[in-house]
Order: sequence, then C-alpha cells, then structure tokens
Amino acid sequence: MKKWTPLHEAPEPLEGNVVATITGGTVIWFVLFLVQLPFYGWFDDHGHLWWLWAPLAGGGLGLIGIWYVRKRDEAIRRAAAARAADGAEPAHPA
Repeated sequence: MKKWTPLHEAPEPLEGNVVATITGGTVIWFVLFLVQLPFYGWFDDHGHLWWLWAPLAGGGLGLIGIWYVRKRDEAIRRAAAARAADGAEPAHPA
C-alpha cells in the first residue's frame, strides 16, 4: 500500500466564482435537453430515450447545485464577517 501513498502534500483547493460555474453548467444541460427535444421520436424508435432525459436530470441536479453553492457562499461571508467583528484572523488567506 505504501507505493500508492503520496509523498507530497495535497494542493490547496481552487476557489473561483463557483456560483457562475455551476450556473453555466446548468444552463448547458438545459440547452442540451432543448436541442434534443425535437428528436424525441427518433430517440424513442432507436431505444435511446435516456439521451433525452439525462440532460434534463443534469439540469435538475444543477438547480440543486446552484442553491447549494449560493448558501455555501453566504455562510462563508457570514463567518468571515463574524471573524472580522471579533478581531480574529481568517482561517486561511483568501
């Protein structure tokens, strides 16, 4: 098992505009669904109907993701404001 153990520390997580990233991905999923919708009959005839429903599921999960990352960002901002009000240093530099 030792040969699979990393010899270096894990890098810091990348932070960016997560809300915009998730929103963009969600829009892409819904566009893929709408683009494929006119071909419903072809998908049904060839047994590929899941190709139509997969992007719809991705868009639905993306809506949950948007809700989640917005709440996460709000919680991070509240925690940073509370630390600033207490005069404490931030846990990690942003």
